[in-house]
Amino acid sequence: MAMSVIEVMSGTLASQVAAGEVIERPASVVKELVENAIDAGARRIEVEMKRGGAAFLRVRDDGIGMNAEDAARSLERHATSKLKRSDDLNAIATLGFRGEALPSIASVARFVLTTRQKECVEGTEVRVSGGEPEGDPKVVGCPVGTSVEVRDLFYNVPARRKFLKAETTEASHIEHQIRLHALCTPDIGWVLRKDGRVVFDLAPTNDRRVRIEAMSGADTRRHLIEIPRCERHGIEIEGALLPASHARRGRKHQFVFLNGRPVEDITISRALQEGFRGALPDGMHPTVWIWITMHPALVDVNVHPAKREVRFAEPAKVRVAILEAVEAALRPPEEAREVARVNPPPFARNEKVGREEVLPVISNEDQEPAPSPAKQGDTLWRHEEQAELPVEETEKQGGAPFMVIGTLSDRYALLEGEEGLVLFEPRAGKARIFYERLLGEGEGVDSQGLLVPVLMELDVRDVDLVMRHREHFDQAGFVLESFGGQTITISSAPSFLAGGDLRKALVELVDLVIDRDGGTRVKRLAFEGFAAHVAGVAARRDGWGISSLPGLLDELFACDLPYCDPSGKPTLVQISYQELDRKFGKS
Repeated sequence: MAMSVIEVMSGTLASQVAAGEVIERPASVVKELVENAIDAGARRIEVEMKRGGAAFLRVRDDGIGMNAEDAARSLERHATSKLKRSDDLNAIATLGFRGEALPSIASVARFVLTTRQKECVEGTEVRVSGGEPEGDPKVVGCPVGTSVEVRDLFYNVPARRKFLKAETTEASHIEHQIRLHALCTPDIGWVLRKDGRVVFDLAPTNDRRVRIEAMSGADTRRHLIEIPRCERHGIEIEGALLPASHARRGRKHQFVFLNGRPVEDITISRALQEGFRGALPDGMHPTVWIWITMHPALVDVNVHPAKREVRFAEPAKVRVAILEAVEAALRPPEEAREVARVNPPPFARNEKVGREEVLPVISNEDQEPAPSPAKQGDTLWRHEEQAELPVEETEKQGGAPFMVIGTLSDRYALLEGEEGLVLFEPRAGKARIFYERLLGEGEGVDSQGLLVPVLMELDVRDVDLVMRHREHFDQAGFVLESFGGQTITISSAPSFLAGGDLRKALVELVDLVIDRDGGTRVKRLAFEGFAAHVAGVAARRDGWGISSLPGLLDELFACDLPYCDPSGKPTLVQISYQELDRKFGKS
C-alpha cells in the first residue's frame, strides 16, 4: 500500500505561511498593529522602533483594550471581533477583519501583548516566541488600552530576514506608513520615536490642512488648492491638491483614503490625472490628498493580502465623482469664468493648471495685430557677424566640417557643409556635451556654493534614497546633507540653476533615481538617466550666440556620439544639395 504524503500543517507553520503574505517587512507589522489600534477607538497612538524595526517595535494605544480571555484568544488564527457571519464580508467597515495579523506576527518574532479594559482594575500580559506561548497569560498593571512589542523579527526565518534592506531604508518605510495613517486620521494624536528620538508628536486636529502641513511642510500648504466637499452617486469626496507645476513622475505622492483606509487604485489615479485636463506633461502625476467616503457595500477591500488595493462595484461612478471634484477645485475664479463664458478662447479649458495659473482671457477687440512677416524676418536672420567666421578658422579651431552662415529665430544655427545645408540645434548639442562630460571619469557639473544653505522637505523615503545615492547628486553638482526627519540641506547646487529651480530640479532627479533604484547595473542606468536630465537642464540654462558656435561645434565633434542628444533626438539635420535642387525643380 502506498504511503500517504499529504498532511495538515501545524498551527505554527500555518501562521508562518500566512506571515509570508501579510508580513513582508517591519513596516507591515506596524501597519497591522496600527490598524488594530484605530479599530479599537484609540485617540492617541504611539509607535517606537529601533534599528529599522527589525530589532524592536512597539505600538501603544489608548483604545478599549481586551480582557484576559480575549487577549489569549486574539493570538489564535482567524480569531476576530469584526466579522460574525458571511454577510459581514459584503460591507466591511473596519480596517482589520481577517484575524491573521497577530498570530502571523507572533509566529516570526518574540511577541509581548499587554492590554487592559477601562472597567478592569488589572491588565493582562501574553508572551509568545516563534508562535509558541511562553507560559500562561499574566496579571499585570498597565494603562487602559493595548501595547504590543515585537522583537527580533524573522529571527526564526533567516531566509526572510536576509531580504530586509538597510536599517535606514526599513525605518523610512515604517515612518511612511505612520505618516499615511496620520494623514488619514487627523482626529487621532500620533507619536513616532526612532532609536530613542522623537520624530514627530502630532496633536489631534479637525482641520486636515493642518495635518497635511505637519506631514509635508509649510511650503506645501502655501500652494494647496482645496477640493471642496462634494457628493455624487452617494460618494462623498473632499481633500486638497497642488498645481500642475508640482506634479511628480510617479504616483507615490497621491494620498488616497477610502473609508478611513489608505488605498491604491488605478481608477482613482486615472480620474485624478484626467481632472487636470491635459495640463500635466506625459508621465507626470498630480500631488493629491483625497478622502473618499462611500457605503462599504459598494467597495470590496478583501482583494489583496495586505489590503492595499480595492475593487469598486461601480468604478465608472467613482471616476465621475473624482473627476468633478478635481475640476471644481481647479475651476477659475467667478470673474474669469464670466469672461470666458462671453468670449471663450480655443482650448482654454485644457490650459488651466490651478487657481494661481489660469491664463487671462483677452477679447478679440483688445488683441494687437500680429507683426508682419517682413518685420519678423528682420529679427529671425542675422548676417552681420558672418564675415568673422570663415571656413579656415573653423577648421583651425577644431576641424568641424561646417561653416557657420547664420541663425534662424535664435533657435537653430545654419551651417554649410560639403553636401548641402545643415541645421544645428545648439541646445541639443550642449546637452550631448554636458552628458558625456558627466559620464566621463572624474567629470561633473560645475557646482556653486550657496551663501545660505537651502532647507528642503521631502518625503521620508525620498530622503533615504537621496542619502543612499548621494554620489549621483554630488556628480550632478548638488551637495546634500540630512537635516533630520524629512529635511535635507543643500549647501551647493549646479551653477546653471537659479534659486527658484532648486527644488524642482532636485525632485525630478529624485524621481529618476526612484524609477531605476536597485543593483549595481541599475545604479549605472539610474545615473545615466540622471545625467541626461541634468544635461538637458544645463543646456537650456546656458545660452549661445553665433560667435560661440565654432567652439561649440568643436566640443560636439569631440564627443562619442555627436549626432544625437542624450534622449536620441538629432543635434544636426542635413538638407542635401540634391534635395534642394529637387525642391526648386532643377534637374
